[in-house]
Amino acid sequence: MQTKTKLSVVVPLYNEAQSVAPLHGRIIKALREFDSFEVLFVDDGSTDSTFAEIQKLAPIVALKLSRNFGQTAALAAGISKATGDVIVTLDGDLENDPSDIPKLITKLQEGFDVVSGWRKNRWQGQWFSRRIPSVIANSLISLATGARLHDHGCTLKAYRRDTLTHLKLYGEMHRMIAAYAKLFCQARLAEIPVSYTSRQFGKSKYGILRSFKVILDLVAIRFFVKYANRPMHFFGAIGFFSCFLGLLALAGMFYFKYALGITFIETPLPTLSGVFTIIGVQFILMGLLAELIVRNSAEAKTFIVEEEVRNT
Repeated sequence: MQTKTKLSVVVPLYNEAQSVAPLHGRIIKALREFDSFEVLFVDDGSTDSTFAEIQKLAPIVALKLSRNFGQTAALAAGISKATGDVIVTLDGDLENDPSDIPKLITKLQEGFDVVSGWRKNRWQGQWFSRRIPSVIANSLISLATGARLHDHGCTLKAYRRDTLTHLKLYGEMHRMIAAYAKLFCQARLAEIPVSYTSRQFGKSKYGILRSFKVILDLVAIRFFVKYANRPMHFFGAIGFFSCFLGLLALAGMFYFKYALGITFIETPLPTLSGVFTIIGVQFILMGLLAELIVRNSAEAKTFIVEEEVRNT
């Protein structure tokens, strides 16, 4: 499959010294069909010899982050340096098969913005400990975001560059970039089955609790998509509603006092009025503080590149 589209492959790595060389070899073999490509390995503050092993490879763009910022930040660093029209991401532990990359690109060229891999045969024989929690987590994401995928957590994905440039990656958003793209810019999504093999070297950095963190991620992604640039609308609405309840309690308090002759101390309304008003003011102040944070951190990077090496 010859194509004039430039392809960038971004791989985040953390303590993957043994995987670096075989992974690079498989990627280069898979990309022989492409006229123009680049491979970016991002060392996310590894404590082993990962970066030293990366520097032995060619062709390669090697980025070393100043510390361990997390997978989302490592992906963001690689994407920021990528120059391709299409960007492919995959894990650095050899669980993703680079030979699936051409299939992702072929599907992307059908008019999609994001093509995600589906590790269809993952968790065989681990129904209760792995597969069921994974199915529940993926179903929740699909239901909440409208991004209908079987495997949101698969790092092996192909993106049109324009889609990623509209997204700011932070926190733990690497789990749901496709869903984020769907919510934020109505990206057209597709999914194809891809190969999956168990980790060959080292120890998995993910546990079963990862599935249960999805609920928190869903709350975060819904909030950020809707209120990231205007948090005062969220906190302010809650604050003013609480203050309104406080005023209602205050009005009821005076009604009981002067219309029915019931003293203030005979009802809980004075306490309720004070509590609702204080809570309302606090939410409004939280909204103002959030606005200040958003404006002061709009251009802040979530990573620091300590060293960059380009071997051709």
